[in-house]
Amino acid sequence: MTQQQRRAYLIRMLFEERGERFRLPEGEEEQKRLLRALFNVREPRPASPEFLKVQDAWLQEEIASRGITRDVDIVPVRGRLCLWQGDIVTLACGAVVNAANRAMLGCFHPNHGCIDNAIHTFAGVQLRLACASVMKGAYARTGEAILTPAFNLPADFVIHAVGPELHGPLAPEHERLLAATYVACFERAAERRVRSLAFCCISTGVFRFPPRRAAEIAVATAEKQLERYPWMEKVIFNVFKDSDAAIYQRLLG
Repeated sequence: MTQQQRRAYLIRMLFEERGERFRLPEGEEEQKRLLRALFNVREPRPASPEFLKVQDAWLQEEIASRGITRDVDIVPVRGRLCLWQGDIVTLACGAVVNAANRAMLGCFHPNHGCIDNAIHTFAGVQLRLACASVMKGAYARTGEAILTPAFNLPADFVIHAVGPELHGPLAPEHERLLAATYVACFERAAERRVRSLAFCCISTGVFRFPPRRAAEIAVATAEKQLERYPWMEKVIFNVFKDSDAAIYQRLLG
């Protein structure tokens, strides 16, 4: 199967699963957006071995076409702390951290730009089912984290973490909860002896935590946690925006 044939197959099967009439847009980008939207709204449920085989082949080729970055090629800038600006779904490392919501099932908004949406899209439908198996219908508390396989991502694991959400001014409790979120991620990573851990900018997007203060807490907490885990080789702060890169550059020197 070509990538085009795989994409058409997946779209058709997802429409059939929903009991809806199959329609395939003409353009490649339109097809990709439709497929991502269908992934995004799919409830956590098993999929057939044939579907997973085609899905996995399509996702792995899509990720490879973006260019995979390996943790061994990212050089620490201070101690074991690294800064890397890029797409976290292309990062091959021990574990990547996903900024999740309390349901821990991924983003259900079609084609939303959050990291939760991207990670669930490119890991495949298996990830939502794995999260549901852990959560069993419960909701996580702020500051908690769970670990799952990464499935089609080049990382080994995904750590899903719930950071604090601001509905007003920043308060000391928000800062405490963000630090607790980072600690929980280290604890989940340690359970699997993860040697390289990549953090996104937890809580700074739709959760509205001020980016500079969030970065300060991230760096300070990571340095303290690395004292507990001397076997962990590196912590990677993954940023996507230039403004976040500039903040971490100043903090890490």
